[in-house]
Amino acid sequence: MTDPVATESLRELMPLGALLQFSVLSSTAEQVVLSAPWQPEHCTTGGILHGGYMMALADAAGALCAFKNLPPDTWTSTIESKTNMIRAVASGTVTATSTPVHVGRTTIVVQTDLTRDDGKLAARTTQTQAVMSAS
Repeated sequence: MTDPVATESLRELMPLGALLQFSVLSSTAEQVVLSAPWQPEHCTTGGILHGGYMMALADAAGALCAFKNLPPDTWTSTIESKTNMIRAVASGTVTATSTPVHVGRTTIVVQTDLTRDDGKLAARTTQTQAVMSAS
């Protein structure tokens, strides 16, 4: 079930998330879960969800997970991201589940699994987020 308050907050902080119709299902420091719909305008040839769309979802989920783990008076920015595409998504929704792998003083590493409605892994992203001082 979508968390409407968290979804609105995500879409305000990341306007691309609104354009791409990302929704927040849950968000804690330990785990962030977003979902995104399959739509024809999100696809490549053959009605397959575009890899860039899936990578944008993974980046948004990973960034929110990193944000949830930040110390006070800091912000974050993606400095590295790697995605392995495993299976195509041809209908339904794709769900991104992000968990922190490392929470350090200067970087946060997050792993995000993208799954299809049938529960099968569609992609896995590992990203590094810089911890930036607000001052």
